[in-house]
Amino acid sequence: MDEKDKNSSSHPNPSRFQVSRLTLLTDIWMGRIIRVGGLGVVLAVMGMLAFLVYQVFPLFSSATVNPHSQVTFSNTPVAFGEDEFGELPFTCDAYGVLTFQSSRDGKVAKVWKPELHEAKVTSVRSYPREGLVVLGLSNGVVMDVLVSYKAAFDEKGERILTPVVSAKPPQSIGKPGLPCLDIWSVKGPKSRLLIVRQNEAGRDFLTGLRIKELKGLGGKARVTAGAPFAIAQEIPDIDRVLVPTTADSLILLSKKGEVSVYSLGEGDSVSLQQTFKPFADQADTRIAAAGFIFGNVSIVFSSYTGAEVVWSIYPHKQPNGDSLRRWGKMHDGQPLAGPGQGIYPAVANKCYLTVAGGRMQIRNMTTDSIRWDAAAPASEIRQVAFSLNYDRLSVLGADGVLRRWTIEDHHPEASWKAFFGKIWYEGAEGPAYTWQSSSGSDEFEAKYSLVPLLYGTIKGTIYALLFAIPISILAAIYVSQFLRPELKKIVKPTMEIMASLPSVVLGFLAGLWLAPIVDANLVSILATIIVLAPAALLIGWTWSSFPQPIRRRIAPGWEFICLLPCVFLIGWLAWHAGPWLESTLFSVKDTASGQSISDLREWWRQNIGWGYDSRNSLVVGFVMGFAVIPIVFTIAEDALSNVPTSLISGSLALGASRWQTVRRVVVPTAISGIVSAIMIGFGRAVGETMIVVMATGNTAIMEPNPFNGMRTLSANIAVELPEAAVGHTHYRALFLGACCLFLLTFFINTLAEVLRQRLRNRYKVV
Repeated sequence: MDEKDKNSSSHPNPSRFQVSRLTLLTDIWMGRIIRVGGLGVVLAVMGMLAFLVYQVFPLFSSATVNPHSQVTFSNTPVAFGEDEFGELPFTCDAYGVLTFQSSRDGKVAKVWKPELHEAKVTSVRSYPREGLVVLGLSNGVVMDVLVSYKAAFDEKGERILTPVVSAKPPQSIGKPGLPCLDIWSVKGPKSRLLIVRQNEAGRDFLTGLRIKELKGLGGKARVTAGAPFAIAQEIPDIDRVLVPTTADSLILLSKKGEVSVYSLGEGDSVSLQQTFKPFADQADTRIAAAGFIFGNVSIVFSSYTGAEVVWSIYPHKQPNGDSLRRWGKMHDGQPLAGPGQGIYPAVANKCYLTVAGGRMQIRNMTTDSIRWDAAAPASEIRQVAFSLNYDRLSVLGADGVLRRWTIEDHHPEASWKAFFGKIWYEGAEGPAYTWQSSSGSDEFEAKYSLVPLLYGTIKGTIYALLFAIPISILAAIYVSQFLRPELKKIVKPTMEIMASLPSVVLGFLAGLWLAPIVDANLVSILATIIVLAPAALLIGWTWSSFPQPIRRRIAPGWEFICLLPCVFLIGWLAWHAGPWLESTLFSVKDTASGQSISDLREWWRQNIGWGYDSRNSLVVGFVMGFAVIPIVFTIAEDALSNVPTSLISGSLALGASRWQTVRRVVVPTAISGIVSAIMIGFGRAVGETMIVVMATGNTAIMEPNPFNGMRTLSANIAVELPEAAVGHTHYRALFLGACCLFLLTFFINTLAEVLRQRLRNRYKVV
């Protein structure tokens, strides 16, 4: 070595170890960009959660009720009415005189007096939202007074209302010469029902009359009245009467607290259907107040002790097995502040106003929640009316003052119990978890329980993972540890390409192709699935028991060449044995013809008691599992392939077999990656949408039955969010479902990371 080489070796050039300034700056800025990007991802996730919480938060706020205006009437009103916006209300006194006063300045706009001739007004009943005042006269006849408003605008552009009052000719209903002590008027879908109460010889009795109004082609109406008919003549102590807006029944309350339900036909037919006592379990059984709730199938009763109960019509099982719709107790309401003085329902939802013990409360019947509580403005409340949109409350007190409040209560039916608890809804036989957001009836009560959707999400995920995890994990073990490298280069990219298949295509195939095949060959498919796994294990065990000279004839990694034909043969035999198994094990009697048939679906319905749908959980499990398999396989295979070869070589050198090495060395070392793969597959299955939408019946039911459908949170959001009104309870309930889905996946991912770290520390290589 010459002198130059000695100097270069003993004194290396420092410039060889210097990094250029550009490289240093690049490293610094790339590190900052990565940190900013990571922080941005965290902030984006937190921002999404904050947005979901922002949309959900209004669901759990209470009602806001603020005083709006009040009008003091000079007469002594017993009833009132008002226009749509409450600009020109009117009151009716005990003489039938209507007084219109402006809610802005209190000026009297009009006074109308009925022409009664020699008769006197003995009863008054008004229907504020219909513009109807019904006067019962002392001679036993009834007079209808219709109130309407004409709107005009003055030179300044201000809106001016002009009341128009018209009285229809008196209608004789009860016994002539006897005064009408009370009167009810209900306009049903086919006819109008009038009921009057009179007293003769100290005994009250009811008389009804139906009036039909037929319109011809020219638009001219022809009014026909039927003959008066008696109602409930056998009850001597009538206290009050409730008439639903359907005009097909009547609820009569006696002074002893007994309730009698009468069915009223279109003619003069009257039949007693049921009697019950709402407070039969209390010392004082008398009813202080009662009122129908919007929908006419539920009544709220309050007692003189401050108790409150809700009764509704729902199916009752009879001894002969039939089911009849009868009145029954649904639940007890929260205690009132004192004896009930009035129950006044809203006309847009299941809320109602209670007056008791000097307090006014707006309650929701379904959730049994108090939306608003305030002191009553007067010692006696004559009449209460909600606006059609449930945004205004009008209360007429005995002091002659009509007071108004504005209501801001956009989600009265929302509560934690409604979303996550059992609710007894109208028409149901008992409390249940129910999701039903729409119907064809205006009286429909929306049901927003998220429990069936959470159940369906977990159910679909479990079926998918039961199908995907064994296949994907075992395939990953085989490909990474047993398959030849040249074949692995083909299998793994193929599996990764499968992960890119659109879920809508898989859902389309599941709903239109796979579901009919499964439906027609259910027993064959189940027999094949049950037989294949034990058959594969048996074939593998048989192969391992062969002598070494025979096994060496096949190169390592090519053993599947012998396995596949045997598996296909056994699968073919199991498939063709399906019809024989069905005819042998699943024979039932056909309910239509009475003959014996072989049908697993009918056997399942008759013997298990569960239904069968062609688009069921098994189909979802197959197809969703097919979507999950590539993801779990790819991640698990990477984790298994990254196990250090020194560990594998050491195990084999110590005499362990290939399978013992995999089971005791490779899998424990890669267990953290395998768990991560399973959890990522879980998240993929939980968030799947299109497969569930297209491959199931999309019914929100809670049954472990594998042969029926379900509805998941993600599918529910996809189906209903485009039709939900922005800001409505339905809209925000869907966001609550999205929030639950977000928290579910966040919890699962967090749990997976904690588990992965613990397993990594436990099996780490020192």
